[in-house]
Amino acid sequence: MESVKLADGRVLEFLVEGPEDGLPLVVHHGTPGAAVSRAGMFPPGVRVVMISRPGYATSTPLPGRDVAAAAADTAAVLDAIGIAEFVTLGWSGGGPHALACAARLPDRCLAAATIAGVAPYDAGGLDWLDGMGAENVEEFGKALAGPAELEAFLAEAEGSFAHVQPGEIIAAFGDLVSEVDKRALAEGFADYLAASIRHALSGGTAGWRDDDLAFCKPWGFAVAGIEPPVSLWQGDQDRMVPFGHGRWLAAHLPRPEAHLVPGEGHISLINSIDRIVTTLRRQAAV
Repeated sequence: MESVKLADGRVLEFLVEGPEDGLPLVVHHGTPGAAVSRAGMFPPGVRVVMISRPGYATSTPLPGRDVAAAAADTAAVLDAIGIAEFVTLGWSGGGPHALACAARLPDRCLAAATIAGVAPYDAGGLDWLDGMGAENVEEFGKALAGPAELEAFLAEAEGSFAHVQPGEIIAAFGDLVSEVDKRALAEGFADYLAASIRHALSGGTAGWRDDDLAFCKPWGFAVAGIEPPVSLWQGDQDRMVPFGHGRWLAAHLPRPEAHLVPGEGHISLINSIDRIVTTLRRQAAV
């Protein structure tokens, strides 16, 4: 694990894995989540850069941040390690942050992918909570009520997640995991997800809080104005980010390559990572 000190005094932790001459791939983790190694997840020839967003693990919190703030933080880390152009993907809560990089860094971001990522809360014509599992409906209800209510909710939720082990993940997620996602967790992804959540919450819930609040207010950019090519991946068995979010993004991103996949859930889409990276490489023409 490495870290960089920013001009405003904040510190961001990040990891870099893969060959120095590999395709630079910035990976935005889920919510809650953090930069944790996942050996063997990505295909050969990729140089993975993963940043723990502010407030997660040892990254300094940035209260009040919006989704767009991820672009400047990403640029600072890439500058520190000498990477100019890159492709990016974001899974779950990372999806909007990948789109932020495409929107705010169009001269550097060659292509982006959002995997089971939420749509903007103010998305016209979308019932944002419709189809979410009960836990998410309650969590975002608290986020909409304000920071104090959300912090109280997350302080209680932290007890279930701060030390979660792989065998406890399915129970911890409750109504949020469909049957296809339960199978994906049982096949090995639970190990990585539990490690990511434990590391994320090792410094408290500030990152989780600020992610949730950022999703529920203006993102700081318009998805319709994104210039780099974007691929969109969404399953119809997703109870964390319902299928309607994917349909809305597919209708409002400019020229998206949409993969609205029957039978896939929120977590099971990770099994398509080789195909997703291949799509990024093709779109970036590298």
